[in-house]
Amino acid sequence: MNIFYEPKIKETLKLNEEESRHAIKVLRLSAGDLLHVVDGKGGFYKCQVKVAHEKKCEVKITEEQQQFGLNNFYTHLIISPTKNLDRIEWMVEKCVEIGIDEISFIQSRYSERKEVKIARIEKIAIGAMKQSLKAYLPKINEMISWKEFLKKDYSETFKMIAHLEEGDRKLIQHVAKPNEKYAVLIGPEGDFSNEEIKQSIEKGFQPVTLGSSRLRTETAGLVACHTLAVINQEVSENN
Repeated sequence: MNIFYEPKIKETLKLNEEESRHAIKVLRLSAGDLLHVVDGKGGFYKCQVKVAHEKKCEVKITEEQQQFGLNNFYTHLIISPTKNLDRIEWMVEKCVEIGIDEISFIQSRYSERKEVKIARIEKIAIGAMKQSLKAYLPKINEMISWKEFLKKDYSETFKMIAHLEEGDRKLIQHVAKPNEKYAVLIGPEGDFSNEEIKQSIEKGFQPVTLGSSRLRTETAGLVACHTLAVINQEVSENN
């Protein structure tokens, strides 16, 4: 199944230049051929090529579904990116495949990276969305400082911080209830500082653990995303 991304497909009935080139020049689609388009907002469209132009491929929508694959929960991953950005890009790809709604990057005390190229991250997210047959593109936020993080008001129902310090930490699956909005805070390779952990808890983030293994930052982000997806999948299958 050929999947393309065009956020304004209903308005323009055209693929953007990059997707047009892929459809016509790479896949060699021609007038009358079928393809599928997602708009990143839950719209899934079955289309027929009308004008096979490699810069502005025109299509006709033959079928459409809204809220395609809509989840009954919301996952917001707030993470301090690693020095090796390839690892974070890999994590974003896999989290989108599993199903994630929002990703934020923060610079904490022990962070090794001060900036993230959001355009590059979004491109990876788009590719993963199409590959995994999803119609929702997660919101990708610009990197912010720890001070900015503390000023933000997070409306998620379950706010959790996964850290490595000893203390009263519960497994994430024992804290998060299904069908809710989650915000999960993941620190850098050096973990959060004691002060940051304290400030997060004061902000309403519950301390959690992802298991007995000490995980890399990008692995922790992926495990958190997958665990929350499984919690909700189990409930969905049992209903």
